[in-house]
Amino acid sequence: MTRAMLLSAGLGTRLGALSDERPKPMLPVCNLPILRYGIALLAGHGIRDIVINLHHRAEVIEDELGDGSAQGVRLQYVRERDILGTGGGLKNALPLLDPDGADEPFVSLNGKLIFDLDLSALLAAYERAGDALGMMAVRRVPDALSWGAVDVDTSAPVLRVRDILGAGGFMFGGVHVTRPSVVRRLPEGEACMVRQGYLPWLRDGELVAAFEAGDGYFAEHSTPARYLQSNLDILGGTRLRFPPTLGTPIDPCARVDASVELRPPVRIQATAEIGAGAVLGPGVVVGAGAVIGAGALLERCVVWRGARVEPGAVLRDCIVTPRGVVDASEDAGE
Repeated sequence: MTRAMLLSAGLGTRLGALSDERPKPMLPVCNLPILRYGIALLAGHGIRDIVINLHHRAEVIEDELGDGSAQGVRLQYVRERDILGTGGGLKNALPLLDPDGADEPFVSLNGKLIFDLDLSALLAAYERAGDALGMMAVRRVPDALSWGAVDVDTSAPVLRVRDILGAGGFMFGGVHVTRPSVVRRLPEGEACMVRQGYLPWLRDGELVAAFEAGDGYFAEHSTPARYLQSNLDILGGTRLRFPPTLGTPIDPCARVDASVELRPPVRIQATAEIGAGAVLGPGVVVGAGAVIGAGALLERCVVWRGARVEPGAVLRDCIVTPRGVVDASEDAGE
């Protein structure tokens, strides 16, 4: 049985005030936490035994996701007193990832991602790779250097990583397959799977394989602008192989005044209240229990559950939380 790890212990410092309220993997995208998209991807590929590591605002993740039964999976949690990194987090979770010592391969997925990746093809490619220490899912992108480039030898039947964080036309997509015995080779304490693992190992001549992910949707949410864009993409109908259930765009339990103008695409969750004369859209998501005051104008905005927008407010390219408004425009300091 293949297991998976959703890495979710980071601080999300570039998100500013947004990550003060919620851990990055729990930021809502079209009113569902980012982690729900990762869980749906794993479950859609038959992976239902999932470990999640926790640190910042750990209680938010545990309280909202629970044991995973509502999503048809089994979730287990491991808390990190100190952040252990992408490698140290895996090593710390090995008692859950390898409970019987069988050294079966597992999938590691960064919890801040929405990634439309064919995990079945990735796992099959890993099995064909023979003695590879791991297989990294990579994406061919024009700006690979800005993401930390991966140099891949594409001439062989099994794609081979030649170097990481140097030159190359690929970026690491934050998903890889490896085995517990490989993770045990990492140093104790905080460790990066790439910098303290794959990179020195491949420079010693060991095989680290690659899997080209293709052109499926990819979003990571490290800045307010990227987070907003992901909401707009999903709101606009971006296709995912295994999407979570989003429900109807305008929940019948939302209280929307008859004079409100909705300019699609718009999504309004149950118990939200939209005041008279408000104009929403295009590109607006409103969470449960949020209140939009009369006469407000919102375009390209995400309003979190329980947030309030004052009457007559004009908001564009922003995130509204119960604590205030966060600028999410491209020039807001990325």
